[in-house]
Amino acid sequence: MDRKFSELTYYEMLDVKPQAVLFEIRHAYQNALAMYESGSMVSYSFFSEEERKDILARIEEAYLTLSSDQKRQAYDAELIRRGLLPRPGAGSPAQKKPVSVFDIGRGGPPRPATQRSGDLRAKIAQNPRIAQIVAQSDITGADLQEIRCELCVEVEQIAAETKVRSDYLHAIESSDKDRLPAPVFLKGFVKAYLKYLGFEQVEEMSAKVMNAIAR
Repeated sequence: MDRKFSELTYYEMLDVKPQAVLFEIRHAYQNALAMYESGSMVSYSFFSEEERKDILARIEEAYLTLSSDQKRQAYDAELIRRGLLPRPGAGSPAQKKPVSVFDIGRGGPPRPATQRSGDLRAKIAQNPRIAQIVAQSDITGADLQEIRCELCVEVEQIAAETKVRSDYLHAIESSDKDRLPAPVFLKGFVKAYLKYLGFEQVEEMSAKVMNAIAR
């Protein structure tokens, strides 16, 4: 079942393991702020302004809790009580370095690329195969990959602009459900992918992609 952002634990909101140290939590917090700030491609693609502000407030609350030893201990105790976190020593997995859902570098938020989008839209309009795929009732990951290749765009280019990790983009194209991000992120990533490629009917196409993934 899809979970709303507000239903995630603070660890899930920041995409860190419960064993994460302060440095990792601070880094994840900075990544999350960059992803959901105004003008970010994923934020623009998926969330309304009110939802974005609510998410940023929850991210701030998560960081303030997890960066305080006293608050974090109390929060962990509550998660253990609710069965959302294993008790210490009760078969807990070995500590692993958390891997961010996002791929945030030092470059800051993605910049507008009007020229690139215009060029891609022109290619889309002139390509009958892409028109055929867009007209389908469902659009699979393989269809997305075919469109991307028709447009001569590399996954790494999309990842660099959208800040979505390239392995998630590959998972979307291969329809690998075991490697896909949580549903709360997935739809936004699909929309950002389509927006980067220059499509204007992002809502309609993303719904077709999500339908195909759900099958």
